Amino acid sequence: MKKLVVLLLLLIVAGGGLAYVLYQRVYSPFRGYQGIEQFVDIPAGVGSSEIGRRLVAGGIIPDVFTYRAALWLTGDGRRLKAGEYRFDRPMTSVEAITKIARGDVFVVTITFPEGLTWAEMAPLLASHPMAADTSAFLAAAKDAAPIRAFDRAGTDLEGYLFPDTYLLPRSTDAAKLVRLMVSRFEQAFAPDLRAAAEAIGLSVRQAVTLASIVEKETGKADERAIVAAVYRNRLHLGMLLQSDPTVIYALRKVGRYTGNLRREDLQFDSLYNTYRYSGLPPGPIASPGRASLEAAVHPAEVDYLYFVSRNDGSHAFARTLDEHNRNVQQYQRSGGSGRSGRSGGLGRPGESGGPGKSGQSERAGGQRRPG
Repeated sequence: MKKLVVLLLLLIVAGGGLAYVLYQRVYSPFRGYQGIEQFVDIPAGVGSSEIGRRLVAGGIIPDVFTYRAALWLTGDGRRLKAGEYRFDRPMTSVEAITKIARGDVFVVTITFPEGLTWAEMAPLLASHPMAADTSAFLAAAKDAAPIRAFDRAGTDLEGYLFPDTYLLPRSTDAAKLVRLMVSRFEQAFAPDLRAAAEAIGLSVRQAVTLASIVEKETGKADERAIVAAVYRNRLHLGMLLQSDPTVIYALRKVGRYTGNLRREDLQFDSLYNTYRYSGLPPGPIASPGRASLEAAVHPAEVDYLYFVSRNDGSHAFARTLDEHNRNVQQYQRSGGSGRSGRSGGLGRPGESGGPGKSGQSERAGGQRRPG
């Protein structure tokens, strides 16, 4: 009987010692990897045993026994989530499992501002650790397949890569990224906006094109609908749009823009040059945000035909050429260039009685686009 009691006492002591050792291993911070960080990828569908193997192999948890003990203590065996996880400090096994059960996956945050072309977006990827590098993004943006359902005329994704902040796994490749950006555009240009575009006679492509011009012309929220109205009014009258951003886009497409738009550039022969060709350009000149998309299909009820920069980010709008010329002279005298918005096509002075910007005639017309 005494031997049995002694044996039981020994088992209790041994069990207590084992429990203490186990507690120490589970709740002691551990870091078994070199370098400042370690990534562990957990694919969808793998079981808890494989997850444990990956954590041990990555130096996050010391051994499988400790992993199983921590899993039992947390009760998270059925809540572990797939994804890539980043570890950058010593962590207890319980903390590591809790992190995975919470789904605290590592993502790359990248912001694409409004008003960029896809060529201007691509370099932003260079500073982010992603599979989608600059060259791959440029190649993917030239494939118009993602927009075929709503724009069969598009030859690339210009205007449809929606400007926004994206939270992405490092494994996101260029093709997946551009599809996501087009999908975000489709969400922004919702059915109500498409219906509004159709109601004023604009296709999706035309609406996005007009929105892209608005985006480049003004950054003020309360002016977007007015700027859109100016261009809509000029379209209805058959007037040349004469928007500097369209000329700049044309020059950039062929590598001829130097950062300064010169008078002779306004004669550059391109369908995007709205000083030479009437109507909207063939397609978007940048990626507009939601506010500019709304402005394009809901232009303000105004009869303005001109606007010029006040040199403080806002614009003076005019109904007649004489009024516009007075505005231009006023703001030129105050030290400004008389250019409109960010680029300023409609800010160019004209002569009273007909000739408009830079001597261009304000007649209805201009060259017609072929086809």
